[in-house]
Amino acid sequence: MAIPHDNRAVVVRDLERRFGTFMAVNRISFEVNRGEIFGFLGPNGAGKSTTIRILCGILAPSGGTGSVAGFDIVREAEQIKTHIGYMSQKFSLYEDLTVEENLNFYAGIYNIPEARKKERKEWVIEMSGLQDHRLSRTALLSGGWKQRLALGCAILHEPPIIFLDEPTSGVDPISRRRFWDLIYELSGKGVTVFVTTHYMDEAEYCDRIGLIYRGALIALGTPESLKTEWMEEEILELHCDRPQEAMEEVEGLEGIKEVALFGKGLHVVTALEAHRISDSIQQRLKDQGFQVFRIEKIRPSLEDVFVSLIEARDREEASQQEVHQ
Repeated sequence: MAIPHDNRAVVVRDLERRFGTFMAVNRISFEVNRGEIFGFLGPNGAGKSTTIRILCGILAPSGGTGSVAGFDIVREAEQIKTHIGYMSQKFSLYEDLTVEENLNFYAGIYNIPEARKKERKEWVIEMSGLQDHRLSRTALLSGGWKQRLALGCAILHEPPIIFLDEPTSGVDPISRRRFWDLIYELSGKGVTVFVTTHYMDEAEYCDRIGLIYRGALIALGTPESLKTEWMEEEILELHCDRPQEAMEEVEGLEGIKEVALFGKGLHVVTALEAHRISDSIQQRLKDQGFQVFRIEKIRPSLEDVFVSLIEARDREEASQQEVHQ
């Protein structure tokens, strides 16, 4: 199967993976363009890692079709492995080896020619800022440095596509931000980045996002389109005194779906039009002796959208179960 001349790095059609009777990946379909940062967002156990392992040629699908870098995920899994970089959650590093020894090891695995090996190693060390740590034993590195070394090992052979499975899990916020700077740098050079995460703020950095829940793809689009097109409810941001107590008052009103603390205020998810609800909220709080500083309709956050979509999916499944009982 030749590499296609179109712009698609990953193509998936009705992909399935079962473990016994459990459907881990449930007929999902999507495409990822070359040079794109594609985020796969979902809670733990949603099917993110299983999907990545199928796309990396590590796990065979139970059904459906797909290609990565032009190679078929069923028939050409071994060819896929030579055209991708893969970084798992647990950072596949050898703790007893130094930074440089880890790079030497992976250079051997990827059969990088001796003439190119030194140049590639130096590029990775400079790219990841590990110049002062090249002789350090990997076990002694902080989580952030291990993370950068793991990325370096995954891209040592210059793959056109890299798969990053929860790459920032367990590292501090500053290291997370620096890691994303490296991802942007790679994407700017035309590398396709497929990244799984459960951090909502990281999803904002992606060009497009797929939301996966219980093995099903429940939304797909840019962060902007998800926030403007995928949520039926409206959101009010409420700032008042004693927000924790005010929460109980607001929850009891008709047309309120959910109220949550958000910073120093409240986010109110409404089933009715926001301007109609706003007046009744202000009146209720005023009657109960609360002081309302500000209430306004806002654009939903990705977290708001994701929660809304998950609740809608749960309601749909519950109603289907009732029908079949």
